Amino acid sequence: MCQYDLPLKQCPVLKVLIRMSGIWRNSIFCLRRGKVPQRCQSGNPPVAPLGSRILTDPAKVFEHNMWDHMQWSTEEEAAARKKVEENSAVRVLLEEQVKYESEASKYWDTFYKIHKNKFFKDRNWLLREFPEILPVDQNTEEKAKKNLWDHVKTNAANSFSRMHCATMLEEKNHFKKSSVLSDGQSKAGSNFSNLDSEEHRKGPLKPEPFPGSNATFRILEVGCGAGNSVFPILDTLQNAPESFLYCCDFSSGAVELVKSHSAYRAAQCCAFVHDVCDDGLPYPFPDGILDVILLVFVLSSIHPDRMQGVVNRLSKLLKPGGMLLFRDYGRYDKTQLRFKMGHCLSENFYVRGDGTRAYFFTKGEVHNMFCKAGLDEKQNLVDRRLQVNRKKQVKMHRVWVQGKFQKPLHLTQKSSNLLFSLS
Repeated sequence: MCQYDLPLKQCPVLKVLIRMSGIWRNSIFCLRRGKVPQRCQSGNPPVAPLGSRILTDPAKVFEHNMWDHMQWSTEEEAAARKKVEENSAVRVLLEEQVKYESEASKYWDTFYKIHKNKFFKDRNWLLREFPEILPVDQNTEEKAKKNLWDHVKTNAANSFSRMHCATMLEEKNHFKKSSVLSDGQSKAGSNFSNLDSEEHRKGPLKPEPFPGSNATFRILEVGCGAGNSVFPILDTLQNAPESFLYCCDFSSGAVELVKSHSAYRAAQCCAFVHDVCDDGLPYPFPDGILDVILLVFVLSSIHPDRMQGVVNRLSKLLKPGGMLLFRDYGRYDKTQLRFKMGHCLSENFYVRGDGTRAYFFTKGEVHNMFCKAGLDEKQNLVDRRLQVNRKKQVKMHRVWVQGKFQKPLHLTQKSSNLLFSLS
């Protein structure tokens, strides 16, 4: 009986493929539980110390300035929704909206000219929330990948060597026959081989050098402002000379503040002016080389119609396995509730008195936006806190959305998906 007349589950070829898929799944699971994925697999609220102060006794609410992981009552959420409906009832005139869009960089330049680097505090919490910013031991990671691949190849070879399948032999003979070329074809193939050998002897073309081209771990912060994230990161990267930090802002005033800072190191950092909404504007480095992109309280300042394009472009900058780390305003944050009537540009999008803008996200919007850009969601949570003014006895709800999104390892994914479908 021919093996193809056997029931599907008894086919020896299929058995081997199923076994290989099991090997792949176990191996990929081990990788995902390894050093790098552990840092981005959690979907839980942020870890201590930012997430460690829980209000258990309402009578003690004014004992601290901030309480973590606050659950809203139905009444509180209804009141917030009503407040947003009220402050968005009157929209900014269309001609004014055009001005805020076309002159956005001017408004931010003015902001930094007034406040310089004294408005925002250094984000020393970044490494607690986003440990992915720190480079991992590349040697250990590469060694683990090599051992994994050797394990897969060995098991696959052992499985196939135990097969006595006539069809496999027939396919092998057929391949040999089809590989025999005519004299003319053989000569042509030989000529191409000689050309390839000559090119190989010359060596591959070396890419043009760019800032950070010698680094093995590269980070980009989008919307760096006056450097409130840049310098805590640079301070940490002093012990990782193989790392390089890029940072950009479309406010030239903000970039100047970063470059003039005493802690700025051109050997490990490149600050540059860039408008992320301009798809045609090149970055000072090639696509597909970044390990981490930091997008913290930046996307909310961009017009909602342009956000998806920005995320799509940033996705292209990541290498396979690279991470995009996101944190921004959440729906019904106190900032949104405090806007007065006449400051609403569009739904959940507002303009401040200084001309800068802010959008307020939901968890679902964040998920859709980054997944449409081809990234895999590793974390996406709503961080709710209660901020307290003890002197005035006032309580204010803070809401942020935090996410971690990873660029797929395409080759590994395609191979594993193919094998999974056979099991």
